[in-house]
Amino acid sequence: MKQGWEIKKLGEVCDFQNGFAFQSKTYKESGLPILRITNIQNDEIDTKELVYFETKDYKVNLDRFKVYQGDLLIAMSGATTGKLGINNSETVFYLNQRVGKFIPKKEILKPYLYFYLSTKVEESLRIAAGAAQPNLSTEQINNFEIPLPSLPEQQRIVAILDEAFAAIAKAKANAEQNLKNAKELFGSYLQGVFEKKGKDWEEKALGEIADVEYGYTDKSTGEGDYRYVRITDIDKNGELILEDKKYIKYSKEAEGFLIQDNDLLMARTGATFAKVLLYKNYEPSVFASYLIRIKFFEKIENELYWHFTKTKYYWEQANSLSSGAAQPHFNGAAVKQVIFSYPKSVEEQKKVIEKFRTLSTEIKKLEIIYLKKLNDIEDLKKAVLQKAFSGELKASIALV
Repeated sequence: MKQGWEIKKLGEVCDFQNGFAFQSKTYKESGLPILRITNIQNDEIDTKELVYFETKDYKVNLDRFKVYQGDLLIAMSGATTGKLGINNSETVFYLNQRVGKFIPKKEILKPYLYFYLSTKVEESLRIAAGAAQPNLSTEQINNFEIPLPSLPEQQRIVAILDEAFAAIAKAKANAEQNLKNAKELFGSYLQGVFEKKGKDWEEKALGEIADVEYGYTDKSTGEGDYRYVRITDIDKNGELILEDKKYIKYSKEAEGFLIQDNDLLMARTGATFAKVLLYKNYEPSVFASYLIRIKFFEKIENELYWHFTKTKYYWEQANSLSSGAAQPHFNGAAVKQVIFSYPKSVEEQKKVIEKFRTLSTEIKKLEIIYLKKLNDIEDLKKAVLQKAFSGELKASIALV
């Protein structure tokens, strides 16, 4: 610790205000806004799920629960325990229970307090863990130890951190944009190939070239002879989820639904409706009833159709042909209406697939680079903060 600095309990340099227990039955669609745990997101106040109240519903003075512009808040329960939020708007909110507000005293600057608290988020979650519902108490918060330099030194540290974090935020935004661009490049290339087609390409409805087959219904367990592949086992990228497996026991009937290597399985409802899995030879598996197996009876490579299902053109058709507002359904009859373009020659299909594989490999390499960059940026933030509160922060920070 740097000479001249003190170590104090947070409760010595900062008052803490707990929220009020607003009753959900009094929530309104308009009125005075209540700030709940769910509204604390990414160091800001998310107003998407605000609820409101009217003062006539309560016989107490709620002024001390007001949240003004610039106030610093913390989530004290749930999955976001320890997360911070700042009211950057001019809106005056009212603190709900399990949300706390920091009120710094004269010897500590609010921005300095914020930077310090941002180093304690993970520790707060560890402290709060252990129960069914993570919970951080006022006593635990007040007992946090904070290194406290003089006010001028706090101002110097805040100025350096502001500059460093602005540069870090810019670097992070650039890396995130590069990652997004890399992912979009593959989609754009796929779309272009299926849009432009070639001179020896066919364009047919799926029902003209493929049969569809619904899956098997059985009661799944944690153990059995076959993995039971369900719609919840297909992720948003059309890949098989390898965790949380379910199994079924052998039966003669189940054998008819065994998945073969390179089978195409499509989710016909739920969050992943119309997503298509190209099944690789993972383990002996049977597909469940809310999946459809697509079986080409013409000479078409399954992998080509799998790539096609990642295009904008496919999804425009899937959304247009699906039924059900709240929960879309994409049944066998609808699937058969999908228009699919493909090269007549199997050799040409394989060439197109190879191009897709090559580009996909290169893009995955780029994604690894950008994801590493994002991880490095997060590590840099932690390192900068560690230096700041150990008294080692220099006049400038070298960003990599």
